[in-house]
Amino acid sequence: MILGQALWSSLPVPSLMLDGDDMITMSNPAAESFLNMSAKSLVGEKLWEKVMIDAPLEAPFTRARENRTSLFVNDVDVGSGERAPMLCNLQFAPLQGSGDTMIVMISPREIASRINQNHSSGKAAKSAIGMAEMLAHEIKNPLAGITGAAQLLSMGLTPEDQEMTDLIVEESRRIVKLLEQVEQFGNLRKPILKPVNIHDVLDRARQSAAVGFGAHMLFVEEYDPSLPQTLADGDQLLQVFLNLLKNASEASEEAGSIRLRTFYDTALRVHRSDGTQARLPLQVEIIDDGPGLPREIADDIFEPFVSGKENGTGLGLALVSKLIGDAGGWISVDSVPGRTVFRLSLPVVPKDYETGED
Repeated sequence: MILGQALWSSLPVPSLMLDGDDMITMSNPAAESFLNMSAKSLVGEKLWEKVMIDAPLEAPFTRARENRTSLFVNDVDVGSGERAPMLCNLQFAPLQGSGDTMIVMISPREIASRINQNHSSGKAAKSAIGMAEMLAHEIKNPLAGITGAAQLLSMGLTPEDQEMTDLIVEESRRIVKLLEQVEQFGNLRKPILKPVNIHDVLDRARQSAAVGFGAHMLFVEEYDPSLPQTLADGDQLLQVFLNLLKNASEASEEAGSIRLRTFYDTALRVHRSDGTQARLPLQVEIIDDGPGLPREIADDIFEPFVSGKENGTGLGLALVSKLIGDAGGWISVDSVPGRTVFRLSLPVVPKDYETGED
């Protein structure tokens, strides 16, 4: 019995045990972490009321129970009232020698697919930014000449004609600013990783947003004060939070709300290029109630020069993705009309971390 309990608790896949009435009788730690709910809030509750599955499964599940067979369901959204849906594979199987007891195993797919997507995006970003940097360097010089020529021409023109030269100067300067953003993106310094309190950085970003671009928004904090420190570059992390808060604020033309949520989730592990494995248990979610991302760009939102804004450069979220990736973290987004969630996953400070200070 003790061995069975240990095996159940050690299962890395989120798993639930159900009785003959579809009531949850047991949940393993992975399931509690995935659903963001405690065993106390799960046990004794009906599966279909606690776990949101975007598929009509009650009838086929009942047949599988009656026939004592397994049921496999691929590529369905699974979530709960406490977490956003995630693309998963589901497996329902009878527990041998236990009457009508069934086991439900949830295998998240979205994490792996998005990590692969982020890896590909990183390569594409380097290529795109390299090309953009070269073009920026080549374009800035003639633009300076065009601006100077327009200013000289304006000296001998009537006020009506000066409007045209002023337009040339104004647009040339706007293009130069855009090119400078591209050059800045490509010349980011390497992160200086130190122990950082996530909530301190979040509060600085929130305070700055609340008195500036996000003054029309209501900020709601849902922090887990017990979170340990992360290993990150504090200045770059602040830049990430400010960019995400600015996007969330601009998504709502009228007054809306932005939820800042932090929690601990042990489910996410990634494989680095050197073959080692990293855990990213510290989670930060920035949630807005705006219209959501345009469907046609939702899958490429972290690519450079992809933007849903009319005059957007498409560099803001690409910059966020690059900064988080350089720090060893991971970012994802879930978006539907009325709810967009940007989720950052970050590492904790290693136990053997040394400051290098005397």
